[in-house]
Amino acid sequence: MALNIAARLRRASLWQRLALLLFPALLAVTGIELWMTRHDALAAANAAYDRSLLGALKSIDANISTASGGLSVELPYSMFEFFELTASGQVFFRVATSDGLVELGSADLPAPPAELAMGVPSFYDATYFGEAVRLAAYRRDLDRAPAGSTGRSVLIQVGESTRSRQEFTARFVRSAALRDGLVLAMLLCGTALALAAALRPLSRLAREVQARTPDDLTRIAEADLPAEVRPLVAAVNQQMSRTQDLVVQQRQFLDDASHQLRTHLTTLQMQADYARREQDPVQVQAALDALATEIGRATRSAQQLLALGRSDTVAVEPAEFDLAALLRELAVDLLPLARAKRIDLGIHAPTLEFFAVADRGLLREALGNLVTNAIAYTPTEGTITLFAAGDAAGWSLNVEDDGPGLGEEERAALGQRFRRGARAAKGGFGLGLAIARSIAQRHRGELRLESREAGTGLHAIIWWPRPAAS
Repeated sequence: MALNIAARLRRASLWQRLALLLFPALLAVTGIELWMTRHDALAAANAAYDRSLLGALKSIDANISTASGGLSVELPYSMFEFFELTASGQVFFRVATSDGLVELGSADLPAPPAELAMGVPSFYDATYFGEAVRLAAYRRDLDRAPAGSTGRSVLIQVGESTRSRQEFTARFVRSAALRDGLVLAMLLCGTALALAAALRPLSRLAREVQARTPDDLTRIAEADLPAEVRPLVAAVNQQMSRTQDLVVQQRQFLDDASHQLRTHLTTLQMQADYARREQDPVQVQAALDALATEIGRATRSAQQLLALGRSDTVAVEPAEFDLAALLRELAVDLLPLARAKRIDLGIHAPTLEFFAVADRGLLREALGNLVTNAIAYTPTEGTITLFAAGDAAGWSLNVEDDGPGLGEEERAALGQRFRRGARAAKGGFGLGLAIARSIAQRHRGELRLESREAGTGLHAIIWWPRPAAS
């Protein structure tokens, strides 16, 4: 049952949720209030009617006499007639000595449930001839025992039907039920009206959002919204802002990529046209060589564009891996490229196994671009060193070369897409550093470009922090 209600709540609208939660609670409160009302009405009826019983009890007690030697009672018949009218039934009485030898009235009236204290009246409920009755009992000492009896105390009992009390209580409870039902209906109507007024800003917000165009990612106004809804709208605005930044980034990427690829295609088309027109085999071969070179450049440009797009959108999946093994793997892969320029490509790791937490595939892509750039711009017979480092704050992958280096202004500007340095070699596209920077930022880190501490050259650093739980 509980699971069924929970499932309904998950699928229900806000109105239905409030109805499922609020209506049973109001019904329970109304039921408890009616039960308390009945209890209070019965207590009030008993208090009022018991006073009449007590009056009759005292009236009988005042008319008991032993002056004649026996036990005599002068009954207040007018009072009994009044009781019978108010009780809507018969009134009973009994007067008996403690030894039971002298007894007047209804001898079979139900006895008190407990021993009576002298001079203290007691009230109790019982059944007499199949009818519910309310009785009052009182015991006191006699001046002297009646003739023929040894009892020195007398028990006085007066009882009446509880029909009037029950009818009074039933009328009171019916009146209270009608009143509470009216109050419950008013509460429900008032709650519905209040909710309609409170939810009006949400309805307006829904209409405004539905009326937006697909490319409208402007912020949603929070001024007229309830305080409870503002955190949700703020979160939506934050997500829309991130989405807008991503859309702008993707549009810029598409513009830059289309421009870059159009340039390659235009160059290829011109070289192909030139080769078709040329009759000299030597010139045709030169045109074909130029075509092969341009195809290689276009291939590398496409690969870097794909890597850049992947670094911006692919999910980062951090896991523990060996940084030292990554350095050795990358150095082996790029060693032929370094040997072609007789560059000394070396690695250095603090230990044989140096573990870190990150997305290994993305970091390999970033480090590969940094090493490829270093090989491209480091002069022949230069030196490139790869090393890893770590501390309590995070880890870093480092590429250090003894090439021409960069000025301070260039270091601050590089890392943007299609932005190249002043000494960049022909054939570069300005994407390698952009890829490395994007991957570092996806790891909540950064790409740093610094000058070498000794001599010329560049020190490129990919740094990222330790996870919060590490």
